[in-house]
Amino acid sequence: MKIAQVAPLTEAVPPKLYGGTERIVAYLTDELVSLGHDVTLFASGDSTTTATLAPAWPQALRLDERIRDYIAPHMALIETVAQRAKEFDIIHLHVDYIGYSVLKRIGVPFLATLHGRLDLPELQRIYDLFGDVPVVSISDSQREPLPQANYVSTVYHGLPERHLACGSGAGGYLAFIGRISPEKAPDAAIRIAAKAGKRLKIAAKVDKVDRDYFASRIEPLLAQPHVDYIGEIGDSAKGEFLGNAAGLLFPIAWPEPFGLAMIEAMACGTPVVAFRNGSVPEVVEEDVTGFIVDDEEQAAAAVRRLHRLDRARVRHAFEQRFTARRMAEDYVAVYRRLIARERPLKAVV
Repeated sequence: MKIAQVAPLTEAVPPKLYGGTERIVAYLTDELVSLGHDVTLFASGDSTTTATLAPAWPQALRLDERIRDYIAPHMALIETVAQRAKEFDIIHLHVDYIGYSVLKRIGVPFLATLHGRLDLPELQRIYDLFGDVPVVSISDSQREPLPQANYVSTVYHGLPERHLACGSGAGGYLAFIGRISPEKAPDAAIRIAAKAGKRLKIAAKVDKVDRDYFASRIEPLLAQPHVDYIGEIGDSAKGEFLGNAAGLLFPIAWPEPFGLAMIEAMACGTPVVAFRNGSVPEVVEEDVTGFIVDDEEQAAAAVRRLHRLDRARVRHAFEQRFTARRMAEDYVAVYRRLIARERPLKAVV
């Protein structure tokens, strides 16, 4: 099968540091290649892949301080894909709705994975207009604010099976990883750790939009003796950081569409204490891979029970549900259905 993967240009594929969508695109693309498919990745020129790289912009936008207009590079990306569209059996978008209008008129099967939040009011009009575009959700809960979209499947994210190894949790601390923002609620993680009498290590980036929040709400809390703020870390440091943690705190204050940090922790055998929000009940298996709670008091109590969970069993649950191979195979099944529907006489392998 000839497949085009179309990534956002904000980060390289995979990202040099933080970046969820681009990381998933990297894992999916490489797994599709390992399954024997002919894959072209449209992404920034500093990306690394086992597929054929089609650089649609020289460098990831977040690393280029000269960039002022993030839309212009993505318009160039979509036009580059459109000019080559006839080369592919299917085109897989990871840039939300930006390519819908162009690709609907080209006659090549395509789909989009919706990686972000769908509760923004502007999206209602978009999916009223593009209600026939095939889309994939990354959790069932993600669909709730936008029921009119043409969902063809839910495909959970996955990681390469050997990317992260099971750790011992010997560090004994709690981990918070990802992004400093109100919806991720690092302040709640700090309070939970204090109530549980545990050290907390925070490995997270601060986006420009969240700098005021960090300065006013979070930075004053970092002086507490139980808090160690590490800052943003890359893939190479995640295994040690998560593998040595007794547990991951995931006290989200928004309807998280998936939550990659949860399965990264599980891959390290590290159980998760997460608030009951968004995708959490679909990802965390209660009393197996962690605990689902409703408030900070329950979270602190759950932290005290983390030692009861078997880290080998947490890792096994990851291997059963959240590998990149399973993710790629799920997407291949979706690709075949869409191609058969739109090109019933065309055979693909």
